[in-house]
Amino acid sequence: MKQESRKLASIANDDKSLTKGETGMKRFGLFLLTTISLMAVAAFAMAGQLRVTVYNDNRALISERRTLKLKKGLNEIRFTDVAANIDPTSVSFSSVSDPKGTVVLEQNFEYDLVSTDKLLQKYLDEEIQAVTRDGTQYHGILLGTAGGLIIQGKDGSTTIVSREQIKEIRFPSLPKGLITKPTLMWLLQARRPGKQEIEVAYITTGIGWHADYVLSLSPDDTHADLNGWVTVNNRAGMTFGQARLKLVAGELHKAKKRPMPRVMYEKTVAAAGAPQVKERPLFEYHLYEVQRPVDIKNNQTKQIEFVTSKGITVEKRFVLDSRRSFWSYAGDAQKAKVQVQIRFKNKKEIGLGIPLPAGKVRLYKEDVDGSKQLIGEDRIDHTPKDEEIVLIAGNAFDIVGQRKKTNERVLGKRARQETWEIEVRNHKDKPVTVHVLERLSSWGEWEIVSETMEHKKLNASTIEYLLDIEPENKAMVRYTVIYRW
Repeated sequence: MKQESRKLASIANDDKSLTKGETGMKRFGLFLLTTISLMAVAAFAMAGQLRVTVYNDNRALISERRTLKLKKGLNEIRFTDVAANIDPTSVSFSSVSDPKGTVVLEQNFEYDLVSTDKLLQKYLDEEIQAVTRDGTQYHGILLGTAGGLIIQGKDGSTTIVSREQIKEIRFPSLPKGLITKPTLMWLLQARRPGKQEIEVAYITTGIGWHADYVLSLSPDDTHADLNGWVTVNNRAGMTFGQARLKLVAGELHKAKKRPMPRVMYEKTVAAAGAPQVKERPLFEYHLYEVQRPVDIKNNQTKQIEFVTSKGITVEKRFVLDSRRSFWSYAGDAQKAKVQVQIRFKNKKEIGLGIPLPAGKVRLYKEDVDGSKQLIGEDRIDHTPKDEEIVLIAGNAFDIVGQRKKTNERVLGKRARQETWEIEVRNHKDKPVTVHVLERLSSWGEWEIVSETMEHKKLNASTIEYLLDIEPENKAMVRYTVIYRW
């Protein structure tokens, strides 16, 4: 860098003896060289930044590189800036500069943090000074802390001072063994003295992430705008400043854990231009990397936009599902509301086509005055590209279904016949199409022997009927099925 500075100074001084055109070329060279130098500095800074990789299961991998000055032989290294919820068995320490010549002899995690009770325990049989709220001072040996402070004076008298009375307690010094922050400590054997770049990595709990989506429907319910946000919740007991943030979506196997001893809200709005988050595969999972350093404060929820798509083609579908929709009886008939679904494909052609991490989707629609209104919410699982997404918005207010068994009889020892009638009433002022799903028994063979309209077989135990219903009208389908086993 010093050599580059000398070159910059030389170029600047030479400007005085050059023509106007030559001066311009020289200044362009100065600009280019300055840019390259700044890029080099930025790259160096990037290499030393804190890295935080967050998983779906409330844990994160923290890795950081630091430069330490070591002496030859034994060195004791302490890291105080570590998460309070660290798993000490996951800590990894390595020397980048001299991996073979730097050996870790011992590794400790010290978490005996200073507190009033611990200080008092450390000072049992030692001299302390206590001041009560009325200004009375007590000097003497601390004999116990159960029910208050038991203090023996110099004259041999013993006084019990309740905790409620105490205004302050004075100790001669901080006892050894108590620390103010959770601390990692290593005992190293260094082959040579000097500066070394080292890397520390560990796993902590208390920090997790999920995705949140907003789907805004068009007035005619045929298109929608989708915005996706990654939401990071940090309860790890540490602030991660200017960290390179990576988020892993997937289901990692987790070993069973043995017992171990022992709000702020911020939303970052995306600027126009390059995406804030880039996705790429990682093993059998997907990784989402934020393209700039971010501050992840302790006890903070942070949101960063990672996907946006305008004008997605969607389908609004009315579904009457015999397994999920029916909830009450009216005489011998089951009554139900009709489910409203919003469906679309996660395809590149509509501005998506990327793996979408699991999360909650909130559905909005504009009212006549232009204000957005919530019309439902649902959750999606981890969804690969080109797969269909089905969101349940709620139940239709003006479409009602009714399902009734009209006949049943036994056909010998291994057969039974049932007849079902499904009626759907449309109280809306426009026509609708309702998808009627009938779930047939899967423990034996079945056969539709009669029906008033043709069904579509969706799988081994589900058939579908499409009912087209005019405004203020109703439609009905009847079918007879024989079960054999």
